[in-house]
Amino acid sequence: MKTEVILTHNIVGLGAESDQVKVAAGYARNYLFPQRLAIPLTHANKRRIEALKQRRAEREAHEFNTMTELAKGVTKLICVIKIKTGEDGKMFGSVTSGMIADELKHQFDITLDKRKIHIEHPIRTLGDHEIALRLHHEVNATLKLRVESTTPLPAAAETTSAPEGRREERQERRGRRFEAPAVEAAAPEQTETAKPRTAKGEKPARAEKAGKGEKTSKAKAEKSE
Repeated sequence: MKTEVILTHNIVGLGAESDQVKVAAGYARNYLFPQRLAIPLTHANKRRIEALKQRRAEREAHEFNTMTELAKGVTKLICVIKIKTGEDGKMFGSVTSGMIADELKHQFDITLDKRKIHIEHPIRTLGDHEIALRLHHEVNATLKLRVESTTPLPAAAETTSAPEGRREERQERRGRRFEAPAVEAAAPEQTETAKPRTAKGEKPARAEKAGKGEKTSKAKAEKSE
């Protein structure tokens, strides 16, 4: 069963102050009336419609001014969201409007209804993105969003390059080990060729000693004569 009521406050998805709407009787009786968000549509209550319209105009003017100032400031900001990624840099899931609203509150102390944050396409990549903000039915803005990984890719690249450097060092060391036997093999050849030279050098020394012995024997013989 439906009943007609007059809204005294702005209710998203239902209406604003002074609007006459039809709702379920139980919804009006159990929620709208106790919370003073609406009043029954009667001849006496219709007199309050003009006052409600005035309150609505004042509220909307205040919201318009507030959102206009917010739009000017938010375009200069960069909202950073850090999210987990795999080793290949791919994100687990996507960035949601609720996450952006939480970061705006945390980083800049800006309270913004997540329904005013419109993500046209799912954000599943790292980097910079532009998010549309519908702050008011007459005020729109663009928010710069930067998605970063909690495990940055440059750090992973450094860890992968380290083993490659170690492999090169190992290869150089192995190359040096293979060159060492060639140097040792050359040493015996030099020693073998050096032996005959030393032998030849000893023979002239013996000949000289023999010559000196003959000269002394001849001198003794001449003295005896």
